[in-house]
Amino acid sequence: MKKKIIPVVLIAAVAAGIFLKLRSGGEFRYAGTIEATEVDLSARSPGVIDSYGAREGEPVKKGQVIAALDCADLKLAAGIAADDFKRAEELYAGGSVSKENYDRLKYRRDDSALKVDWCSVKSPVAGRLLYAYKEKGELVAPGTKLATVADFSEVWAYIYVPHDALAALKPGMELKGYLPEAADREFPGRVSVIQSEAEFTPKNVQTRKERTRLVFAVKVSFPNPDETLKPGMTIEVKLPE
Repeated sequence: MKKKIIPVVLIAAVAAGIFLKLRSGGEFRYAGTIEATEVDLSARSPGVIDSYGAREGEPVKKGQVIAALDCADLKLAAGIAADDFKRAEELYAGGSVSKENYDRLKYRRDDSALKVDWCSVKSPVAGRLLYAYKEKGELVAPGTKLATVADFSEVWAYIYVPHDALAALKPGMELKGYLPEAADREFPGRVSVIQSEAEFTPKNVQTRKERTRLVFAVKVSFPNPDETLKPGMTIEVKLPE
């Protein structure tokens, strides 16, 4: 029985190797995990959440209000400060108010208006709303994280390259990435960063020999206008011969 089992195992292993080689065209590729720029948006003023400007998963524009806080007390103070400055401006023109008082009231008006503007939490980038952490009607304090927006227009992946292959790479070099889940669809990429210091191979490499080998992290960026590439996907990168 043992003599019959061994050849079957060997045949299966060889067949699996041939399949993997044929799928990638016989080329060795470096695998990396797709990442994207994620921006956490936090409250700068205390207030009650009045509304969200988008739902999770929806696209957002740069400057779009993601979360609006009620901030009734700040708006009231800003209105009073604006009225006080308006009166002071008329009196200053007639010489009845000193320059010092005029400047103080102007600062108070501008400061109050700025704090009201903070009640509209806006996205600094165009992208998608990934997470909304609070609900409408909740009272939040300054520093409370309200949402996370991701910019998918360009994503990247880190691959780990041994010393011998590093000499053929330089920042700005164009490379090709392949998405195994999409029948090896090809994506143009470029080398954006080459780390200057070596590090150990990531822990997810299983063999002890590979875990103890020093490699260099190389960041490869990919334009992603149709948002096909999403964080967490594995992409395979081919290096020049």
